[in-house]
Amino acid sequence: MKRYPERLRELREDRDLLQKDIAKVIGTTQQVYSRYENGQNEMPIRHLITLAQFYGVTSDYILGINDNK
Repeated sequence: MKRYPERLRELREDRDLLQKDIAKVIGTTQQVYSRYENGQNEMPIRHLITLAQFYGVTSDYILGINDNK
């Protein structure tokens, strides 16, 4: 299974978005979001929920618990 930083990057790149675009969606800076994608920082639950809704996938998919979007 993929780790969530890999899933975050994959979801973003599949939509041709930049880190700064996603940072705006979750209300943070590009630098902070970059740390989520690089696995340097844990992502808060509120950001996980927002991203799941934004991408139309489950939080389990983002977290790498399963492969069902």
